[in-house]
Amino acid sequence: MRIAVVDDEPASLDFLHRTITQEGHECFGFTSGLDLLRTLRHHSFDLLVLDWTLPDLTGAELIRMIRNGLPSTVPIIFITTGDNDSDMVEGLGAGADDHLCRPVRSGELAARMQALLRRTYPQLTESELHFGVYTFLPRRRQLMVRGAIVPLTNREFELALLLFRNLGRLLSREHLCGTVVGPGAETTSRSLDTHVSRLRHKLDLRPHNGFLLSAIYRMGYRLDAIEERALGADPDSSPAASGATAERPALASRQRTPPSA
Repeated sequence: MRIAVVDDEPASLDFLHRTITQEGHECFGFTSGLDLLRTLRHHSFDLLVLDWTLPDLTGAELIRMIRNGLPSTVPIIFITTGDNDSDMVEGLGAGADDHLCRPVRSGELAARMQALLRRTYPQLTESELHFGVYTFLPRRRQLMVRGAIVPLTNREFELALLLFRNLGRLLSREHLCGTVVGPGAETTSRSLDTHVSRLRHKLDLRPHNGFLLSAIYRMGYRLDAIEERALGADPDSSPAASGATAERPALASRQRTPPSA
């Protein structure tokens, strides 16, 4: 998962970054609330961890601006100095989902994050996700094609999961660049096209496997499920006949919609 952290203290930011990455997530650090807000205009995250005391905005101001500016409800954890009930009440009232007090313990942070991610994205914490011949193992960050594990980098796995979660939907270059290259990447970056090309080759995203990955000129990419009848395939040789379970495109409609590019 993609997690953004805002903290103006380098030592604290480093601690949070290490804790989050050790849990297998991708962490993006910011030293001010305004930096995060600028990035959120074009890139999406699955969870935000915010320091309550920042040089440019108060914790409550930042939480309200995030809630008012995003079309979807990204989960938020905020961190305060000391056990101050008024700060906790104000933060939760502004729209945060959870609260931690300093000193933050790595085990508690990891547990709070995992609990919040499970509640917000229950389908991503399942042991397996099936899309025809493709099987995702989110907890292990593995992807299998017809039962064989395909070696993928972390970013390739995130890109594949993002595409399958959004079947039939055009994903902008800007949004995909935020996932593959990172916040601040140019939408003209050839790195995105390279990652997509490698993923198409590794997963053999072709009609005979039930899916087609298309490039939409200057806009982005779209992954479509191909109907078996449209292919003229022999039903006896289809994935369904062999016992594979196809994930319905309706799964994508239940996903959190990221900010439009």
